[in-house]
Amino acid sequence: MGAFSLWHWIIVLVVVLLIFGTKRLRGAGRDLGEAVKGFKKGISDDDKPAGELDDQSASRRGDDGVAGKSRQDDSVSR
Repeated sequence: MGAFSLWHWIIVLVVVLLIFGTKRLRGAGRDLGEAVKGFKKGISDDDKPAGELDDQSASRRGDDGVAGKSRQDDSVSR
């Protein structure tokens, strides 16, 4: 009544494959891998010096370099 044997794990794997199918499991694995990569990238971005982060944050802010200020193109009412 202890841990599962190898045969138990094989049966569980076959049942999971039958229920979910290989496409779903492959997609879930891909999503999990992308999430881990994004997490690692986010962690490594925090470790960069401030000078390296400024280049990336400027591209997110826009051309004028001000994050909270809206551009004139955006303020035109339609």
